Parts: sequence; structure tokens; C-alpha cells
Amino acid sequence: MAHHPAYDGLGWDSERTASKLRSATSEARGRPRSWVHGYVVRLACSDVLIVASAVAVAQLIRFGADSAMASAGALDAPAIVVSLALAVTWIAALRLFQTLDRRIVGSGPTEYSRVATACFAVFGVLAILDLLFRLNIARGFLAVALPLGTFGLFVSRWAWRQWLRRQRAEAKNTDQLLVVGDMQSALPLVKRLNRKPTLGYEVVGLCLPPGQRTAIREVEVGERTVPVYGGCGSIGDAVLRSAANAVALTAPTPVQEFVRELSWELEDLDVDVLVAPGVADVAGPRMMMRQVDGLPLLHIDKPRYGASQRLLKTGLDYVVALTALTLMAPVMITTAIAIKAYDGGPAFFRHQRVGKDGQVFHVWKFRSMRPDADAIKYEVPTEESDGVTRSVFFKSENDPRITPVGRFIRRTSIDELPQFFNVLTRDMSVVGPRPLVPGEGSEIPNFVERRLLVKPGITGLWQVSGRSDLAEEDRIRLDLIYVENWSMMQDLSILWRTVRAVLAKDGAY
Repeated sequence: MAHHPAYDGLGWDSERTASKLRSATSEARGRPRSWVHGYVVRLACSDVLIVASAVAVAQLIRFGADSAMASAGALDAPAIVVSLALAVTWIAALRLFQTLDRRIVGSGPTEYSRVATACFAVFGVLAILDLLFRLNIARGFLAVALPLGTFGLFVSRWAWRQWLRRQRAEAKNTDQLLVVGDMQSALPLVKRLNRKPTLGYEVVGLCLPPGQRTAIREVEVGERTVPVYGGCGSIGDAVLRSAANAVALTAPTPVQEFVRELSWELEDLDVDVLVAPGVADVAGPRMMMRQVDGLPLLHIDKPRYGASQRLLKTGLDYVVALTALTLMAPVMITTAIAIKAYDGGPAFFRHQRVGKDGQVFHVWKFRSMRPDADAIKYEVPTEESDGVTRSVFFKSENDPRITPVGRFIRRTSIDELPQFFNVLTRDMSVVGPRPLVPGEGSEIPNFVERRLLVKPGITGLWQVSGRSDLAEEDRIRLDLIYVENWSMMQDLSILWRTVRAVLAKDGAY
């Protein structure tokens, strides 16, 4: 292997390391990738079962129970033959579009997108062939098979993904990740992966890049201790010592030769090489990889809030707000009566908030605190427990100002329902960053400035990612992720997750 000056001191030509790597390589060859292999096999079997069932049901509905040999088109082919051909073609398309690629299985949107593309490609090609060659394939047969099979595949992938998330929450079916980078760039990645085990990465070590040394032998991350391999003979040596099956390189990215030679060293070990380019919280649709004279460049688009997008969002706001107010009217009337009956105070609470472009408006909520709550606001200390700090987002689990009725409507999120009137007056959106009180966040002006690009919302990304249980830095980061990467699909996803979070009462108080 070629030597590069940047690797001095890391022993890339170490005979001891080379011997270990050769031994490990022989063991790695022929053994499948632990959880991924079994998971892919389960998905493949489920795909075959669902496609076969959908085609069989379509044949039964269209041709009847005793029509296996009935003609199903201009070619006079028996229905059973057409069904088998369709099923085989469908399964082949799922493989062609790499729906079982181990890099995307269990990932969610990318996996679903490939499944949908494969399904519609099959039936698009069939439609074109039917039009060109007048095959006269029974359209009723295809009209049943397509939606039934596609829906079944989506449900199957979703169900398996939920199973995988539960397994990962118990530290099962994860990849063992070695993070390579300096402390400043590597630790944030380590902490984020540690907070979300459902992402599927268990950090088993941190390795310093070429030319760096440290006396630190381990770092505390949450309740775990992560070893630091600061003086290992090579990254390959650290992989062997940590039993990692994936390596993540964090920014600042090492020299190009380092990345290339690292991939050469690890390719026979069945170890994935990941690169975290240091681009924080930018969604996939805004990024595109381009090759310029052999050099990969990451192009990042600006956040876009076009007129058509704003129109779609406004339409969604009106539909959701009117539907919610209509369905929840009995609950709102009952809540107002209960609040009034408890202490005789007003049923509603109105407070100033900052909206889009810095416009101040009054937000409506059901009153959950004593009528004199504002007067004793500063008697409630800033809460800090388990590393969760709350200051910009003032909300305490044990706030003595909350009434018994208020505690119930907060826990069930009923107190938020009047904000749908704010949506109808266009001061708020259904989905967006939470509106801040004027003056809040003054110590982080850039954060506040970015939030004002969009309307504040009743629910948002951080509310469905932990709600009041999140640390302040995570809430800020999630609000910025939403603002920088807004899309209609993201709003629909957040609405669905909001319903689940409210029903589970996660982090609501």
C-alpha cells in the first residue's frame, strides 16, 4: 500500500496490523452481515408472499375461482400463466430498483420511494406494451393487483421497520460504528447517535485522525463510556480492537488519499465507510453530489418558499383547522365550562407571541394556570434534570401555578385547540416552529431570525421528537431543521406523528 506523509506515526505499513487484517479478512469473507442479512431475507420473503397474494386475489376477483385456464388477453394465454408472469416481473422489478439494498432497508422514505417506483414502473411498462401491441390484458385484473400489492408492500415495509426500531431501542440489530475525527467534530455525531438508538448505530469507539494524539482514553456519552483509540497502529487496527463493522469519518475531512487508502484497507473486512461532511441538518432534497474533475462536490440549494408551496401550505392549514374545530367543538365547549367552574376565571388565555417577519400577534389557548400566573412567573426556577435545560422554552413539569384542570388539558394537549382560530386568521400555521414570547431568544439572534422566515405552528418537529422532554439545544436545532428544509411531505409526516405523540402523551405537561 502506498504511503502518504499525512499517515506518519499511524503505522500504515505495520506488519503486525497487516497480519491481523489478513486474518480478519479471511474470517469476514463468507460470513453474512449479522442483522442485515436476516432482515433482508425477511423482507424478500414478505415481498414474494404479498405480490403472490395480490395477484391471486386479483385473478380470483376478475376471472373467478375456476378460471385458471381462462384466456386473459389477445395472446390467449391462460389466466394462471399471466398471473405468474406478472408476479415474477413484479418481484424482478423490486430487485432491479434495489428495494433490498442493505444501505436503505429500514430507512423509511428512501425505501418506500424505491418500492413505489418499482411498482408503478411495472404497471407503466405493461400499459405501454398493451397500447403498442394490443395485448388486451384484462384491465380489471391489473386495477385490483396494482393498488392491493403496492399497499401490501408499504404496510409490510412499515411493519418490519417498526419491528426493527423496537429491536434497536433494546440495543439489538445495530451496526457497531467507529467514529474517526478530532474531538470537536466527532463528539457531536457520537452524542446524536447515542441519543437515538433507533437510527441503528452503536458507537463502539472514537479514533483520532492521522497526526493527532491525546491522553484521553475514554469519553462519557450519556450513560455510556466510549473508548478513544488515540494511538492505534492504523484505523484498521482500531476496527479490529473495537469490533466495528462501520467507520464514520467526520469533518474536517482528511486528505483525499487518506479516504481512498482507508477504503482499500477495510473493503475486505465487510466494513462500511461513511463520511459526515460537516453539513449540519440539511435535508437530502437540498443536496446533490457532483463530480468535478474527479473531485466529489456537495451542492446545497438555498431554502425555497415559492408561491405554489405557500399556497399548498395555506390550503392544508385551512383544511386541518376547520376539520379540527368541527370535530373537537364538543370537547372545547366542555373544557371551557370546566375551567370556568373550577375557579371562576376566564376560560381562555391570550398572550403576545412573535410571528412571521417579526409581527406580534395574540395566541389563544385554554387557560391551564391560575389567573395570577404571570405575576408569579419568576418564582418558578429554571428546571434542569438529566441534562435537560429549559430557559428559552419556559415550561416546567412541576409548575405550581398549573390547576388540576389545566394539568389534564396540558397532558392531553386540549389546551392547544383554540390556536386553530389563530390558523384561520393566518397568524399561525398548523405545522411550524413554536411561537416565542417577545424578547425570548435574544441571546441567540441568528436562531430567532431564521425562525421568522415561516409562520409559527401549533405543532412542529421538536414537539414530535420529545416535546417538553428535549434539551434546549435540541429544540433549537430541530426548529432550524424545519425552517431550512420545509416541504409538504414533512408537514404531513409531522401531523401524523403529532397524533401519535398526543395519544401517547409523550413529554406533555
